[in-house]
Amino acid sequence: MPGRHVSRVRALYKRVLQLHRVLPPDLKSLGDQYVKDEFRRHKTVGSDEAQRFLQEWEVYATVLSQQANENRQNSTGKACFGTFLPEEKLNDFRDEQIGQLQELMQEATKPNRQFSISESTKPKF
Repeated sequence: MPGRHVSRVRALYKRVLQLHRVLPPDLKSLGDQYVKDEFRRHKTVGSDEAQRFLQEWEVYATVLSQQANENRQNSTGKACFGTFLPEEKLNDFRDEQIGQLQELMQEATKPNRQFSISESTKPKF
């Protein structure tokens, strides 16, 4: 992404990862990996695409923050995260994005996780 966005990108990246701390562990792992991959994938995009990318992630961070606050105030103890994705928005996605969304949905809805993402880079014995 262009240089003038670097501090904004870094702050947003950190904010999203911080917000993920309220997610259940398996969703946090999945979300963290997705965020890291997406931000890495968009490092070299043009200014217009960088602007759209940042706007979408800022909306995501705002929604997740609101949901985290609502879940803290919810007395049932059942946390609820996510939002409806309207068909009009899906129509704007490129084929690659639709594929990523399908993979993400499949991974998020697996009954038994097939992966383990570790924060540590040390090998576990």
